[in-house]
Amino acid sequence: MIGSARSGRAFPAPARALSPADIHLQWFASPEEEGRTEEPSEYKLRKAREEGRVAKSQDLVAAVGLLLTAVTLAILAPWMMDTLREMIVRFLRLSTESDIVTDGALAAGLFFRYLVRLLLPLASVGVLAALFGNILQVGFLFSVKPITPDFKKIVPRLGQYFQRTIFSMEGLYNLGKSILKIAVIGLVAWILVNGELERLRNLYMAPFWSSVKLVSGMILKLILAVAVTLLALSIPDYLFQRRQFLERMKMTKQEVKEERKMHEGDPQVKGRLRERMRDLLTRNMAVNVPKADVVITNPTHFAVALEWDRESMAAPMVTAKGMDEAALRIRRIAEDARVPVVENRPLARALYAETEIGQVIPEKYYQAIAAVLAHVYALSDKGRRYARAAGAEELT
Repeated sequence: MIGSARSGRAFPAPARALSPADIHLQWFASPEEEGRTEEPSEYKLRKAREEGRVAKSQDLVAAVGLLLTAVTLAILAPWMMDTLREMIVRFLRLSTESDIVTDGALAAGLFFRYLVRLLLPLASVGVLAALFGNILQVGFLFSVKPITPDFKKIVPRLGQYFQRTIFSMEGLYNLGKSILKIAVIGLVAWILVNGELERLRNLYMAPFWSSVKLVSGMILKLILAVAVTLLALSIPDYLFQRRQFLERMKMTKQEVKEERKMHEGDPQVKGRLRERMRDLLTRNMAVNVPKADVVITNPTHFAVALEWDRESMAAPMVTAKGMDEAALRIRRIAEDARVPVVENRPLARALYAETEIGQVIPEKYYQAIAAVLAHVYALSDKGRRYARAAGAEELT
């Protein structure tokens, strides 16, 4: 079998052709005045994300922050009330036992300690809620591009600003959204207050802490209701902001062409490279085809030249191949050099599709090539047949 004949010896791969990325290109075509009608590419969206430009709803961030802070406030309300009562009692006692002039620093330090105890849990939850609201929309993203100073933005562009914020679909949407939020929040507040109106009228007869608890509970219910309402309104706002972002990211046809050219190479340059490669292969045919042992044809569409030296090759190697005109040229060179030409349509098509010049044939075609070479050697002169008889037997 072929695999047993010096199977450990490797053959060098053909030299890599020049890639369009290795060539400095410059686009000279004049820009076309086209609208942004093409969908944004993955590359443009990725670049925008790296610069911190993503689809995001600030209303969703605010609603999540308000809701989580309100829930934390509801959970910690009893502890905060006890801490607030303790602070009031202590300051009242301090006002009777100390001199505010000489002990002012003590009173100020005590006040800030209580203030930190009361606000730190809410502030921490607010920061974490803001981070969660952003991560929920855009994932983990860190970019300093939005806060990088841009001196081009120092000069105000009032016309562009008013056009974008007032005389546009986005401006009308923001105006309608603000009016809707005010109306919904006002309606929710009126419903809650109206349900407690009778108790509010009798507060003047209730004890102080009972009045504080009633008002605090109403405020907490109002905050929770408003937070839930804003969260419900922020979901369609996020969908709108995402749609607007994709609209802003749309590309012109010229931008699509330039981006494709940047990633895949200029089609004109690629065509010239293919033409150059065909010229090189055509010139090499005159040298490689006469060295071949056999040329397998389709018979007119494909031609593959094979060379095999059992002393230096583990398997037959493709030295030239071509299609149509190139195949005809290979046949003519082979006939002039008296290289055997064998017609085998499926084998020629398969070798042309699955092998490159300088590569050995795949193992699955060993038997077919062995039969072809045996036939060629049987038709050759006696000296060549005896010289290569051992190789043909080893191949089979």
